[in-house]
Order: sequence, then structure tokens, then C-alpha cells
Amino acid sequence: MEHTITLPYWLFTLLLVFAVFLILDRILLPGMRWYLRRRVNRVIKEVNTRLDIEIRPFQLTRKQALIDQLIFDDKVIEAIKEYAKEHKMPSEVAQAKALKYATEIAPTFNAYIYFRFGYWIAKKIGRLIYRVRVGFYDDNQLKDIKTKSSVVFVMNHRSNMDYILVSFLAAEKTALSYAVGEWARIWPLQTLIKSMGAFFVRRNSRNALYRRVLERYVKLATRAGVCQAVFLEGGLTRDGKIREPRLGFMDYMLRDYHPEIDRDIVFIPVGINYDRVIEDKSLIRRLDPDAVKRSGWFVIKTTLKFFFKTMMMKRKARWRRFGYASVNFGKPISAHQYCNQENIDFSQLDQDSRFKCIGNLSRNLMQEITQVIPILPVALMAEIILQNRQEWKSELELKTAAVARIKQLRIQGAPIDISASACEHVLTSAIDMLTGRGFVKFKDGLYKADHQSKIMLDYYANSIVHWLQSSNH
Repeated sequence: MEHTITLPYWLFTLLLVFAVFLILDRILLPGMRWYLRRRVNRVIKEVNTRLDIEIRPFQLTRKQALIDQLIFDDKVIEAIKEYAKEHKMPSEVAQAKALKYATEIAPTFNAYIYFRFGYWIAKKIGRLIYRVRVGFYDDNQLKDIKTKSSVVFVMNHRSNMDYILVSFLAAEKTALSYAVGEWARIWPLQTLIKSMGAFFVRRNSRNALYRRVLERYVKLATRAGVCQAVFLEGGLTRDGKIREPRLGFMDYMLRDYHPEIDRDIVFIPVGINYDRVIEDKSLIRRLDPDAVKRSGWFVIKTTLKFFFKTMMMKRKARWRRFGYASVNFGKPISAHQYCNQENIDFSQLDQDSRFKCIGNLSRNLMQEITQVIPILPVALMAEIILQNRQEWKSELELKTAAVARIKQLRIQGAPIDISASACEHVLTSAIDMLTGRGFVKFKDGLYKADHQSKIMLDYYANSIVHWLQSSNH
């Protein structure tokens, strides 16, 4: 006798979903993970053969393992107890907060995404907008650094394009780990950025527990030899001038540094400059305390509009509008050598003495950065126009003054890469860019600075103002 079993639709659907889930979990997903892991390992093996600084095992550690290292770090455990006592809460609650902070900070580096996708998109975006130049770059600088050293690129911060520009220029040498602000904590950008080895930082956070977790992560990464990129200024320059260095990250790296037993930390100064900073008007606007804050929707709409217009331009039109983006790499500075020369052991200093010494080192690094910031045509021409802002000048007079300034800068040893054969064309393009944006008035064949745009001309001229100041002394 045959019996028919009838199932309700909802139960049949539930069983079907459950069966599909089991097939995915037991058969398809393990196979997919094995396939992806194989491709990632192949990429790691390939890139390590050509990188000057290999990918460190720490970068390949699973995120959960990194979180566990942070949570069970002795100093973090001590900070959890102090935080719980200070805020009169159970230790479990404070530990849960520390776990949240560790999860937020720890990256999920993926070599395949970094070198196959991240490098490609950074290169395309950088070259889509600018004529990219790399100067003062000695291929032996990174090769001559000891293999076990921790390399830290210290840079000035002019634009959010800095992340993209330096990442793709350094990708043939090493994989960089960035500290990125809260601007990047939006989906799906957050996942992509973390997979490229970046870690999120809450700028200006006064939370002692959070700062301790962040400090220990930076220390672990530095001690493991992870190549890092740090903006010493701590944020974007608003007026174009180099800002005073922020000492937080330098202190995290060096406060427990033992020069005789720890691996060397090698700082490489990097100078970045642009003929046109994409967000220049937004940065200048922040100088006005009465300016109304833009909404998130306005920022998104403006960004999409910008990229759409840029994509619609022909390549020559883009380069004529945005000009050059240039990066210069300076001479490496060894923390080990610095400590020996100055007879310093950071790990033995009290907080005040340590910050004083770290401040001196940071200012030395900032000085080295200013020496390699590229002098680009728009910055040079902005300086010349400001010096003659009370008078109308012909194009020939402006160019003559610019050529004389170029000769003076070369005598000073400034990083300027404008060849004699291309000088006239380059200076013409710079004048056209400033005129096209309304920063310079044009009338009857003569040019004069627009009074209302002086702040914008100052912004670009300030990127090289240190050379003007040094020539006046």
C-alpha cells in the first residue's frame, strides 16, 4: 500500500532552503575558498619575488587572530581594568568596548585585492586625472635597506588623492598600510579599504581605552616589519602651508623602541604636490568659521558630478585642466642611527622627555619632507603673480620672472623638474589654468591677480613658500 505525504508549502520551502545552505556550506564554499586561497598564495609568491620589501606574515594573519592579539595584550588588559574602574562598570563591559575598538582597527589585508585590483584602479584614477611624475627616486634606496627593517613613509598631506597616488607609485616596491580617518567608514568603501591593509583611526579621540588599543596595534605592526605610510601633519593642509607635525603615531612607534634589540625603523620622507588639488575650494572653505557645513548628499552629488565631467573629457583636456601630480622620495632616516647619534633610548625616557625627543625627530622629518616637495608650474606661477598682484603684467613679463625664479630655486637646490625645452609651454599652461579658474584676470593681453581669489593663489603658492622664506634669509 502506497502512502502519500503532503507537506505545507512553507515547510517544503524551509527544507529546500536548508538543503541549499548545506550544499553551499559543505561542498561549494570550501571549494571556492580553496580556489581563492590558491590564487591569493600565487599572487603573494609572485609579488614577493619583485618587491623590495616583502609582504610580512603579520599582514597575512587572519583578522580574528589580530583582534585576539590586541585584546589579550598585557597593556590592553591593564587599560581595560583601569577604564572599568574609572567609569565604574564591570570588566566584561569594558572588554566588550575594547573588542569593538580592536575589530574596528584591525585590517583584513588581501594581497590579491591589493595588487590585482587596488593597484590597477589607483593607477587608472591617478593617470586619468593627472600627468603623474616621480622624481628624486633612487631604486637602490629601498633595496639597500636591511630586509628586517620596518619602513615608514612619512608624507605631507595635500589631498585625499595622496592615498591613491603614493599607493600605486610604491606598489612595485612594497605593500603600504595606511591609517585612514572616519571619512572612509562607509559601505562598501570600508570593506575595500580594509582589504587593502588600511586601518581606521578616530581622529582626536580622547578615549584612553581606544588610544591604548590603537597604540598597541601600531606597535605590533611596526615590530612585525609592516611597511606603513604616515601623514605627519595628521590631516589635510587647509591653507597650503606645511602644518606642525602631530606626534601621536610617532610616539606609538617609538615609546617602547629599544635601538639595540628591536628591528630598525627606517623613515622615508615623501613630498607630494599638485598643479590642482581636487578639493581645494572645500579645504579653503573650512578656514571660514562662519561657513555652513555641507550635507553628505551635497558632497556625494558634487563628487559624482566631478567624476562624470572628468570621464567625458578627452585626455589632453583633462591634463590641461588638472596638470601635474608629482611625488618625490627623499633620503631614508634610520631610527637606530638617530638614537645612536643622539644617544637616546626612547623606551627609557619619561613622557615629557620622550615627547620632546620625538618632537625633534618629527620636525627633522618635516624639514626633509619640505626639501623634496615638488615645485610645480602652477605653484610657481601663483607665487610670481602674487608678487606682482598690484600691476597688470604681460605673459612675457610673467614668464621672464618665472624663469629667473626657476634659476634661483635650482641654485638653492630645490626639487624642480622643468626642462628648458618645455619651460615656455609649461608656464603657458600654468597661466591658462589659473586664468581658466578665475584666479587671474585677463584684459587687453595683460594679467593680474583677482582680488577675491587671493586666498586660492596663496593656497598654491604656500606649497613652496618655504623656499621663498629661505631665499630671504
